[in-house]
Amino acid sequence: MDGIVLLKEDHKTVEKLFKQFEKAGEDAYAEKRKIADQVIDELTAHTWIEEKIFYPAAREAAPDTKDHVLESIEEHHVVLWMLSELKDLDAADERFDAKMSVLMENVRHHVEEEEKEWFPDVRKAMGRNRLTELGEQMQAAKKKAPGEPLAVPSAKH
Repeated sequence: MDGIVLLKEDHKTVEKLFKQFEKAGEDAYAEKRKIADQVIDELTAHTWIEEKIFYPAAREAAPDTKDHVLESIEEHHVVLWMLSELKDLDAADERFDAKMSVLMENVRHHVEEEEKEWFPDVRKAMGRNRLTELGEQMQAAKKKAPGEPLAVPSAKH
């Protein structure tokens, strides 16, 4: 699978989870906890493969994307810390929905920037064969991604 397609599929998966969360009833604590846990797993693995494989390859193939990549890493930093806080927060806590809402805003902004502003440049610079190779590497790395958000490199910066 093409690496950019893989990342966009991840984006769609997370967006579906966000929509489920938004539709869950105000007192649907168990459902919201379950959705939040899925979001944590998805985004932790996603940020891991982006930082370990995709971003370095993007910077190498399209040096003009350097600033976009660096900004994305900073956005990951914020998101990963929010994920780590959500992981330990009771879904009935009055801050849970607010924290999830801010997380969703941050991730949606990040996704829009990646998909509209710089993925097209990376696609042009890399070509299909390289993107397919990256996709395979990312698919394999996803299985080895940590389950702990703070284990992703950008969480430590």
